[in-house]
Amino acid sequence: MLVLDRIALILTIIGGLNWGSIGLFRYDIVAAIFGGQTATLSRVIYTLVGIAAIWCISLLFRDHRSD
Repeated sequence: MLVLDRIALILTIIGGLNWGSIGLFRYDIVAAIFGGQTATLSRVIYTLVGIAAIWCISLLFRDHRSD
């Protein structure tokens, strides 16, 4: 697995956990840590997680068989 794949997967997991906490507890972990949903750093994190999720789509279509 490529390093970029692992980073994307980690960021996607973080995003999923954050959405889970929002859905279950109405608590946005990223916003709490970085100063609210509109804070620049929070928006950067949200953007990176979104890009990582798009990258992870490519994992579905790769040939993982070892030849």
